[in-house]
Amino acid sequence: MSEQTLHANSILDASKIAALRDAFGMLLDIEVVQETGSTNSDLMARLLELQKPVFRLAVHQTAGRGRAGRSWSSEAGGMLMFSIAWPMTQASHQLMGLPLAVGVALAETLHSLDLPVQLKWPNDVLRDGKKLAGILIESAAKKDGGTWIVAGIGLNLQVSDTFEAQIGRPIAEAPWLARMDRNALTAALLNTLARAFDQFEREGFSAFLARWNKLHAYANQEVRIIDQGQVLQTGFALGVDATGCLVLQTASGQVSIVAGDVSLRPLE
Repeated sequence: MSEQTLHANSILDASKIAALRDAFGMLLDIEVVQETGSTNSDLMARLLELQKPVFRLAVHQTAGRGRAGRSWSSEAGGMLMFSIAWPMTQASHQLMGLPLAVGVALAETLHSLDLPVQLKWPNDVLRDGKKLAGILIESAAKKDGGTWIVAGIGLNLQVSDTFEAQIGRPIAEAPWLARMDRNALTAALLNTLARAFDQFEREGFSAFLARWNKLHAYANQEVRIIDQGQVLQTGFALGVDATGCLVLQTASGQVSIVAGDVSLRPLE
């Protein structure tokens, strides 16, 4: 494939994405901007004025955010970075498993595009053990009850060696996806995620539980749970339960770990 064709395939166009929406994707308005600080922050600031779900994508984010207040570095053109604002009827405490459900939808879409991936609890997508995508869920109460959620996703496609050196750790790429028409790839993700939000609202995390455990990267492996550099628990990762908590088999029995700001690391 020529460089010219690659460039043409990477041009993002809201009208072209909109034309590829299915019945679920049609529920969202689509916005594409060349640059912004953070698509999550953009949508969180507009929740009071939103009338329906919104999909917002930026070619480049200058102040992307990850979990626990961490920054999310990005390279223009080398990633897909977008957020979805979606109104839920449930209160925020009923949405604990939502980040995992989003991970399932994202992973299943990538599998359908011949890219085998796995899920790392609570909200990373791995390829060959390295991070390919991350998920950040934020929320705010709705005036009429229920919850607005804003789900941000950063998906690596193809990044430079310089960028990887700046990150300071190996990251996964998906060169095959980088060669796809970027609007078709975006629409596929949008449609699947919209379907997942709809299903979660109707059925809760139970609809995603078995699917998440099937994709679990560290199933039955010994892992550590870390909080601010301190090891909280060590045990074998059995999978997640009906609330989205990680179940560990420790020396003193089974324990359930709530996501919060903790991190999972495989035992080396």
